[in-house]
Amino acid sequence: MDIIRKSKLLLAAFLLLAFATFGVTSMVSAAASAKDDVCSGVALTGAPCGGGDATVTKVIKAAIQILTLIAGIAAVVMIIIAGLKFITSGGDSSAVSSAKSSLVYALVGIVVVALSQFIVHFVLGKV
Repeated sequence: MDIIRKSKLLLAAFLLLAFATFGVTSMVSAAASAKDDVCSGVALTGAPCGGGDATVTKVIKAAIQILTLIAGIAAVVMIIIAGLKFITSGGDSSAVSSAKSSLVYALVGIVVVALSQFIVHFVLGKV
């Protein structure tokens, strides 16, 4: 294996490890306060949360934020996979084309999610 290919694989492994470390620490800190965030974000009350009333708008906003988070994580994972496919393509034109299309689809997905978030907040602001 030549030195360039080894350095590309090492860089990819480092980036994957850095992303995994950042992602795990974020997930752990998010899981620690998930109950409080859900209760305060949706304004729920009762036995698990305290007292209060949930409105439809707050529930929709919380659901959209959760779905946006999931879609964002999926897009980042797909970008990483596309990068790894590109690095390991070895110059094969079909593999490079597949990696490029995966990258384009992931970026289009991020744009669609961002626009949908904007549209939902705009519509809920008018209601």
